[in-house]
Amino acid sequence: MNWRTHQRTTFLVASGLSTAGSFAGLTAKGWILMDGSGNALVLALHFAVLALPALLVSGPAGVATDKLGCEAVLIRSQWGLFAAGILGAVAIPLSNGDLQVVLLLLSTLLVGIASSYELTARNKYCALLVEDPQQLAPYLTSFSVVFNVGKLVGPPIGGWLLAWTGAGTALAIDAATYLIPIASVLWLLHPNRGLEQRSVAGASSGLRAAWRGSGPVLRHVLIYTALACLLGFFHPGLAPLMARDLLGPSPQSLGLFTSVLAAGSISGGLVLQRHSRWLSQRPGLLLGTCTLITATAQLAMAAFSGPETLGIGLAATFAVGAGTASLLAGVNLISQVGSSMAIRGRMAGLSQIAFLGGGGLSGLLAAAMSLTLGLQGTFAVLGAAGFVLGLQELISRRGLRLKLRSV
Repeated sequence: MNWRTHQRTTFLVASGLSTAGSFAGLTAKGWILMDGSGNALVLALHFAVLALPALLVSGPAGVATDKLGCEAVLIRSQWGLFAAGILGAVAIPLSNGDLQVVLLLLSTLLVGIASSYELTARNKYCALLVEDPQQLAPYLTSFSVVFNVGKLVGPPIGGWLLAWTGAGTALAIDAATYLIPIASVLWLLHPNRGLEQRSVAGASSGLRAAWRGSGPVLRHVLIYTALACLLGFFHPGLAPLMARDLLGPSPQSLGLFTSVLAAGSISGGLVLQRHSRWLSQRPGLLLGTCTLITATAQLAMAAFSGPETLGIGLAATFAVGAGTASLLAGVNLISQVGSSMAIRGRMAGLSQIAFLGGGGLSGLLAAAMSLTLGLQGTFAVLGAAGFVLGLQELISRRGLRLKLRSV
């Protein structure tokens, strides 16, 4: 293993540890909000304030990444994540009632804003750590696997810490883990900065110029992803409510439920990583299949409920994790390997607008539907719509091909 491989591994491990702490904190916040209100809309709002900032700041984040440089934006965004985590930690001992809810939501909102900048910059930064452009696709998809490993171990840690030591400790650990990637970027990593291409001031440095310059295939991928997420990516926002109905009212139940989601996400990410270059050249096949998997799982959840079908429910949860994770990692991968270095920051921003914006709106839509249709009815309606969308993509775009960029 050469020194540059060590660099990539170090960055992956640091990101994974931070992700695990982050999901421990998000699990703790979700449980506090559910325990205090029991309102599905509050839970959906918690996920929405994490995801919806992408609609507003991912574009500026992409522009800043291409203009200022990915390393500078990456470091600043990581400090922003740390500050947001500290706010969530101090909200527990210093407030209660409605004020505590507001502070926790504000903390998550700030995490969402900083995360938009961090993800945008990290995508472009990864290209500076690889020796060969052909290594970029599997390296980018490795982050999906590491991210979902963090999702797997983070929620149980959050649930256990809630039960053993209280919410304040869980949120304090969340804040502390953001220091790990900061230290790695500042002191341990040595990217090939000469590879980076920055945009120059003017109309060509804007988001619209990147959209026009990306080409028809990438534009279709972004539009399709937004629609697919709108119909099928509401589950993180409603996870506490779904876990309570499926497994019972305890923090450990929420940890198990989200862990099954994460296990499916890891499996989907591993498949995508193994075939990353081949699948990234076939966006219609990749994204259409992911949508069908998620939609079929939703329909299974709608058809089978109750303790006697617990196994089917958990299997469907696993499939939801695999389908949604592969969709998100897939659009991120396609937008990077199919675009030039000069616009990769803005393409990462556009990808976030598509999947996090669509996912945030989906959470609110699903929560509102669940108030009248119930969870099963919501699964049935959105699952059927997603099934039609995915099937149409496979039929009409299965032969779509993307040319990979050499730099």
